[in-house]
Amino acid sequence: MSIAYLDPGNIESDLQSGAAAQFKILWVLMWATILGLMMQRLAARLGTVTGLHLAEICYRQYPFIPRILLWICTEIAIIGSDMQEVIGTAIALYLLSNKTIPLWGGVLITVLDTFTFLGLDKYGLRKLEAFFAFLITVMAWSFGYEYVVASPNQAEVVKGLVIPWCSGCGSRELLQAVGVIGAVIMPHNLYLHSALVKSRDIDRTKKKDVKEANFYFFIEASIALFISFLINVFVVSVFAEGMYGKTNGEVYELCIERNNSHADQFPNNNQTIQANLYKGGVFLGCEFGEAAMYIWALGILAAGQSSTMTGTYAGQFAMEGFLNLRWSKWQRVLLTRSIAILPTFLIAFFDQINDLSGMNDLLNCLMSLMLPFAVIPCIAFTSNHKIMGDFKNGLISQILSILLSCLVISVNIYFSISYLTGLGITHWAFILFTVVCGVLYLLFCVYLTVDMLLSMGSMHVGEFGFAQTWFSVSSHHEYSRHTEDEDQYRSNNTI
Repeated sequence: MSIAYLDPGNIESDLQSGAAAQFKILWVLMWATILGLMMQRLAARLGTVTGLHLAEICYRQYPFIPRILLWICTEIAIIGSDMQEVIGTAIALYLLSNKTIPLWGGVLITVLDTFTFLGLDKYGLRKLEAFFAFLITVMAWSFGYEYVVASPNQAEVVKGLVIPWCSGCGSRELLQAVGVIGAVIMPHNLYLHSALVKSRDIDRTKKKDVKEANFYFFIEASIALFISFLINVFVVSVFAEGMYGKTNGEVYELCIERNNSHADQFPNNNQTIQANLYKGGVFLGCEFGEAAMYIWALGILAAGQSSTMTGTYAGQFAMEGFLNLRWSKWQRVLLTRSIAILPTFLIAFFDQINDLSGMNDLLNCLMSLMLPFAVIPCIAFTSNHKIMGDFKNGLISQILSILLSCLVISVNIYFSISYLTGLGITHWAFILFTVVCGVLYLLFCVYLTVDMLLSMGSMHVGEFGFAQTWFSVSSHHEYSRHTEDEDQYRSNNTI
């Protein structure tokens, strides 16, 4: 679960925020992580109490059309995340090999490594978790090394974390702050976390055991996200100290002086650097020595590889839950990785590396738009007494959840609109397509929001005909304990 907070798209967002706003929006990263933790808590509670993960409950609760739309949106988020992992791995291999492995070659390698890592699954979940822990350790060592070498001003780091203000910031810094939130909280991670807790043996017939499990899952998630947060702070601080305010010409001259073979990626002009994963690594090599570039690439490689497995499991749970369709993992990986690799390979083969790295901004925008389709169902189900029983969200928790989700969704929509308008495309077909998609998107968000409000008062509205027909609060869906397997819930009536 914590890996999703350290994927290549998130790392790129970190370095861009440091390069654009120095230490001034570190507090945004901290509060975005806290918001993410609160949403992960709800997802874990849902899986712990019901014995079903979020996608499975969507299958049992929502009517057919909303359920299929939710699945499609979740798959879009997973494929977008998969593309970021492919991009990150390809750039890392390009840097590590000093251009020997071309970008398109790195993209193709990601096909093979995914199936290799799937072999670890045969050795049991605990060994797979140990492998994830190893990759996080590699990232912590890699980005921690950069942090020590860069030696950022510790007082400024603390100030950026505790003071929720950005003095002298303009639209660029605001957009970067919004982008941080969109990059941190991943929609498919809620589906994943609600399923991961099912691997633990819990006696759901005993309320005390369930309550205890919820408590320890929250502690576990807090520790995991705290480590992820520290690594993200390392990345922001390194580029806030080293790259903030630098121009292309300054870095170009520095790279020429250090005889760095990647110096040509910085045009010799006075424009401020547009940071990305690739340029960030090259800059570190020019500023702090060649070892810094390779260590950075190693961390990005670990981020890409670990995120690949996270996306694989999230996709597996989504397909099994939404469609009640069970594929083997290699079939599932073949489908999503093929969809992710085709456009990435074409860009890597025919365009420049900056075009490939710049795709992360588009993909962050895409996943930001998909966030409501995980957040709203999660809040709706954890607030429904018929699903959660005595463990449903209390009034204060419901209010906080709604406010937090509204905040996250609003800033992500703002980020997406700003990104689309920033493209500068004025063709009528693009504008018409954007407007139509926007209207449909908002209508679906409104539907899910109404459903969430009905779920919060489902004991009163569930008997109305319109609710039973169109929303998830239908009285035909009740959860009871399975007589033969106490770890699973089933509905009393035919679904």
